[in-house]
Amino acid sequence: MNQVPTPAVGNPAPLIPGTLYLVATPIGNLEDITLRALRVLRDCDVVAAEDTRHTGLLLHHFGLRKPLLSYFRFNEAKRSEEILARLRAGGTVALVTDAGSPGISDPGQRVVAAVIAGGARVEPVPGACALIAAVTASGLPTDEFHFAGFLPVKSGQRARRLAGLLALPGTLCVYESPHRIEKLVRELAAVAPGRRLVVARELTKKYEEWLRGSPAEIAADIGRRPRKGEFAVLIGPAGDPQEILPMDMSAEEDPAR
Repeated sequence: MNQVPTPAVGNPAPLIPGTLYLVATPIGNLEDITLRALRVLRDCDVVAAEDTRHTGLLLHHFGLRKPLLSYFRFNEAKRSEEILARLRAGGTVALVTDAGSPGISDPGQRVVAAVIAGGARVEPVPGACALIAAVTASGLPTDEFHFAGFLPVKSGQRARRLAGLLALPGTLCVYESPHRIEKLVRELAAVAPGRRLVVARELTKKYEEWLRGSPAEIAADIGRRPRKGEFAVLIGPAGDPQEILPMDMSAEEDPAR
């Protein structure tokens, strides 16, 4: 068990009563967490967690013991009322998801909206986010990018959604599961064969991997050697003057994939 480190400089202000703190947690590597996030988790009254078991392990790793309140997609409305009541009573609540920044393809947005509508205070505690990690290291244009989360599962809805997104300017980023990553890359090879494509897998984890190339090149590689894990898929804009990047297969070999 690790102890929460003490910041080396200054005396941070105490938490503000009646505030919902949106705390980013690691997306893979536990060193992703910030000193400020640890302080908020240490000093808050309660932690609202997407999965209390997962968050309990994170708190235990850093030597923290806190009451946990479960919230997820199907109870967000009810939990929002409970969290708002705590804030109105002067409490402090840290909202976390299993990984990354709350509300980004994870629960949290409804809680934040309800708290703001109820007149309480919301404060972000920024940190790890798979979207930003993927975009900044992709090598694709970052002056304009669009995030679309997970695409629909049903083929018709998926095709319509993808067609609309590909018409947008700038770099496009979506998340995809290991069960559908090959399907997505093959779809892109059919409808956007000339776009530069970057597939980022298991960001900040031991077997982090980057695949760069055309959709057809990446589809062929994934077809030969399927991957497990979590994926961020980045699609270069139409009319990008840069040529297709060569495949990058420098990642450490993952025995589980």
